[in-house]
Amino acid sequence: MATSVRRAVTTLPAAPLGPENPLPGLRTLDQVHELDDRAKDGLPRDMKRQIGNAPLRTTLPVRTLDGYGRERTETEVESIVIENDRLRATVLPGLGGRIHSLHHKPTGRELVYRNPVLQPADFALNGAWYSGGIEWNIGATGHTTLTCAPLHAAIVPAPDGGEMVRLWEWERLRDLPFQVDLWLPADSDFLYVGVRVRNPHERPVPAYWWSNIAVPEDEHTRVLAPADEAWYFGYERNLARVPVPHFDGADRTRPTRSEDPADYFYEVPEESRKWIASLDGAGQGLAQTSTDRLRGRKLFVWGTGAGGRRWQEWLTEPGTGGYAEIQAGLARTQLEHVPLDPGADFSWLEAYGPLSADPALVHGEDWTAARSEAARALEAALPRASVDAAYTAWLAHADHEVGEILHTGSGWGALEVLRGGHKLPGTPFPESTIGEQQRPWLELLRSGVFPAPRKVVPPGPSLVAQHWRDMLETAPAEPLTEYHLGVAQWHAGDLAQAVRSWERGLQLAPSRWPLLRNLALADCEAGHGERAADLYAEAFADLCEERRDGEHWTAATAALGREAIDALLAEGRTAEARTVWEGLRPATRTTGRFRLIEARLLVAEGDKEAARAVYDAGFEVADLREGSTEVSDVWATITDEPVPAAYDFRRLT
Repeated sequence: MATSVRRAVTTLPAAPLGPENPLPGLRTLDQVHELDDRAKDGLPRDMKRQIGNAPLRTTLPVRTLDGYGRERTETEVESIVIENDRLRATVLPGLGGRIHSLHHKPTGRELVYRNPVLQPADFALNGAWYSGGIEWNIGATGHTTLTCAPLHAAIVPAPDGGEMVRLWEWERLRDLPFQVDLWLPADSDFLYVGVRVRNPHERPVPAYWWSNIAVPEDEHTRVLAPADEAWYFGYERNLARVPVPHFDGADRTRPTRSEDPADYFYEVPEESRKWIASLDGAGQGLAQTSTDRLRGRKLFVWGTGAGGRRWQEWLTEPGTGGYAEIQAGLARTQLEHVPLDPGADFSWLEAYGPLSADPALVHGEDWTAARSEAARALEAALPRASVDAAYTAWLAHADHEVGEILHTGSGWGALEVLRGGHKLPGTPFPESTIGEQQRPWLELLRSGVFPAPRKVVPPGPSLVAQHWRDMLETAPAEPLTEYHLGVAQWHAGDLAQAVRSWERGLQLAPSRWPLLRNLALADCEAGHGERAADLYAEAFADLCEERRDGEHWTAATAALGREAIDALLAEGRTAEARTVWEGLRPATRTTGRFRLIEARLLVAEGDKEAARAVYDAGFEVADLREGSTEVSDVWATITDEPVPAAYDFRRLT
């Protein structure tokens, strides 16, 4: 059959994403993938330089997604299917453009780990993330803020005369437009993926990209790559150069032989073909290869310990097989950000498809023979020269005008194109995509005035790039303008000026709680706990007087209440924390996050028996952060008994 592209619907048990958190993310990121300063000593010069290249302080201007739960219902999810007589790829354009399924028809095999549910969890830089398939991570170290966001999608002519699917968006952490072109030639066993990240600015920008592929894992799985060494990151905030495959008494290319979670960033020689493969006991599985720009390759394992297994269950459902991740990126490790020059771009071609190799060799003890056999099988299935030729052919189509629109992303790109006058052939950001969140900023751009809202609502999202900050500084100093200006100044590191802007705005603000909250958080970050607690209590009381019905007000109350209780408990002001608790919506208090807060509050009040009853009744904290031990930590304040398995997420050692 000829290659076809069609809209479809994928039905999955899914938990709704819920509303955005309306409070700006001012807190400094606490990243799992972070190095202690002493750990950087002795690293290669280019790696050390790129690890120190503009790490994020916050995820501004992107909002946090933490309004989801864990109740799943059968849900129809928009999808795009790309299919020939060999492969069928299912793409979710409304959820980061992820390849949810890659099905090989001749063998009937699913080449990637296809998650049977859609369950958000707190793994992305801005919260909600889900596991499985092939995801496109752009922005900064971690899972992209676009993982649960809609992308633009359209049909574009493919190099072979057929059709390909273009996905594109404006990545907001670094203000970089990007595109992902999915191309499946007729009769091909391999899906081609052309990627381009562009810098339209007059300054260099730190770029980040990792393609993450979830692959099925069992006791026979082995991951192969063209490397004899790897950079090992074991979540102790340290990088160590280790041999491949054997390290610390075990063959670490076999995911189930690691008890603890770990990253292995393979040291692929510069002249070697760039590839990675995951093969089962019969020597069959998935191979990923690319042109040389995408130099990094990585294996991530959850580990066989109780915590690692618990996290995997958390991301899917009990009884589902485990998975590992094989990955490919711009740098050798995910801790690095690569400078992208003004007006330049990074582009490359990836290919994904089935691999079949001699199982006796790929699973043998001779590592050189094992990886050589995998490389031979890959070269036979898809020669390196064919990938390079496909890249050249794709580049001639990378600027091609899009055809039928399959999906619409956000309006942020359109706003930036209008502001900067950027010319981005192949990735249109039409003004028609500008929506409610972008309209106030469009008015600021055109009139120099940030408009007051027509009704009482929580403030919309802030923009923080220098050009928007400059516009806010010259706009009339209305309270809402000062609110957004302070957020932009905070993002720029001018904390004192941010506080002054919020204090000015507070003098005439009809809605005081957003400004009070920002001032409270600023005091928290500065170590002024008592003053922060005062401001949080005042902010929450003001919100309770002002709030209306609706999910945005409920989200604001929950978010501010959570921060206020934390600040008050930190200062031992238990009675005031209880007052905030009682001011929450009844439905909010029944969620898992607030059941855990209730247990903490009861412990602070001296009622450990009641706190234990909260645990005994059962709860699930839907937005439990990757690596968090807070559920077991609170348990330890109640009893010396072992942590029940349902509450044990202690995977990081």
